Amino acid sequence: MHKKFTLNITLLLILSLLMLNSCANRGDARKVSPNVKDRVAKNIEEGRGFSINETFKDFGGGGTKFEFASSNELWRASLDTIDFMPLTSANYSGGVIITDWYSDNSNTGESIKIVIRFLTNEIRSDAIDLKIYYKKCISTNNCSIDERTNNLVVELKKEILKKAALYKNQSKE
Repeated sequence: MHKKFTLNITLLLILSLLMLNSCANRGDARKVSPNVKDRVAKNIEEGRGFSINETFKDFGGGGTKFEFASSNELWRASLDTIDFMPLTSANYSGGVIITDWYSDNSNTGESIKIVIRFLTNEIRSDAIDLKIYYKKCISTNNCSIDERTNNLVVELKKEILKKAALYKNQSKE
């Protein structure tokens, strides 16, 4: 038992010395300037810097192309069509709009949630994937949720596409 304890202490001391030795101040250590401009100049001189324009040159010819949600007719038409519903998520770069559960005042036991996924920016019938989820609650903790493909899905898609076409025509004028 005493040998095992001595061995453990010896190993602990050796490890401690190794760790302390790695923290020693060496003469060949790199000196870092507190001045930011000096560090940037030194990094660029050593080839360790990068430029945003140079980094993204391979992805599109040196510049980036930003498209904003306000210039996408499908996006605007979708938001305008479901503007009465509270949104949970509207992620333009991810191409998805998710509403929160919505219920009108006449039927508090049932509510709907709409999820719109954009598959393309072109205005056509297969450009969006629209799903409607229905939640029916008997009590607060007793709810059932299911997805239904019904006339409301078709009507919402048709309304979004009509508005998007109208917005596109307005932007051409």
